[in-house]
Amino acid sequence: MRAVRSSTAVTSFVVALVVALAIHAAFVPVAGAQRAATASPDDVARIAKSPSVLQAFAALERENAWTLDQQISLCEIAAPPFKETKRGEAYRERLIALGVQSVRVDNVGNVIGEIRGTRPGPTVVLSSHLDTVFPEGTNVTVRRDGTKLSAPGIGDDCRGLAVTLATARQVIAAKIPFAGRLLIVATVGEEGAGNSRGARALFAGPLKDSIDAFISVDGTGYSITNGGVGSNRYRVSYVGPGGHSYEAFGMPNPIHAMGRAIAKIADLQATASPKVTFNVFNGPDQMNNALLSGSTDVVMGGIAGLLTVWSKTSGTPHEVKAISALAQQPLLLLTKKPQLN
Repeated sequence: MRAVRSSTAVTSFVVALVVALAIHAAFVPVAGAQRAATASPDDVARIAKSPSVLQAFAALERENAWTLDQQISLCEIAAPPFKETKRGEAYRERLIALGVQSVRVDNVGNVIGEIRGTRPGPTVVLSSHLDTVFPEGTNVTVRRDGTKLSAPGIGDDCRGLAVTLATARQVIAAKIPFAGRLLIVATVGEEGAGNSRGARALFAGPLKDSIDAFISVDGTGYSITNGGVGSNRYRVSYVGPGGHSYEAFGMPNPIHAMGRAIAKIADLQATASPKVTFNVFNGPDQMNNALLSGSTDVVMGGIAGLLTVWSKTSGTPHEVKAISALAQQPLLLLTKKPQLN
């Protein structure tokens, strides 16, 4: 669960708005076409000082409570992986209420709306994502402690959803002039096994040849990232000869081999710069999670109704307790091999 402080709101909005508008200014129409140019710091400063943008900035600070309300209320609509529909519908209704044009939901569940500029120009996407990493059934109630808000998904990415709504609201209210169109998009499937399916569909669908720039507002903080993080995902399966757990006892067990492999992965030393990470998990909803717990099932056979482990030494009390707890039955540790009649 992440916590965010409401005092970070204005800066996040300003960054999103300035960058979006700067990119608009960085495209110069040339003989009916569009030529991309690099926006300089002077371009950004000029845009930030324009009357309509200053009006928008002032409104963002003045109306910060409205933005926080969007963040909290959207966060309290559960959106576990592959089940973002209810939150997407709420976001769609809010875009319409703001006056965003051509609001629709595409065939994978992305919510898309348009704000059209005063003249032809580029298409810029301002995006956030609807889904969270948390599984279905997670309590998504937001708790407030002073300026701190705490809840699963409150920062990633209910913060982004609120930022994009607030930006759209002020672009419209302040009548900020720009060329082209600004697409406000809330995507599905950004997390885990979703594998960014919403963004992939966006770039594979009807808009694929018209998007000139893409800005994603994701998580908390003040940073701007202009590159992507590589992600390689593997499903590893082990197989063995199989058989009955009692009759075939002693034959190679693929789970034992997998456990040894996982232990070796845990011992790998990853580089800190550039940062490299790895995670072992079971199930798509755990892909991006630092796991809180893990479990397995153990089947044991014993004698006289009592689970029995024979050990050549008597120095294994912790192992005995662990096995007994797993089995939820009494366990006897023998230091001499039992004689069976």
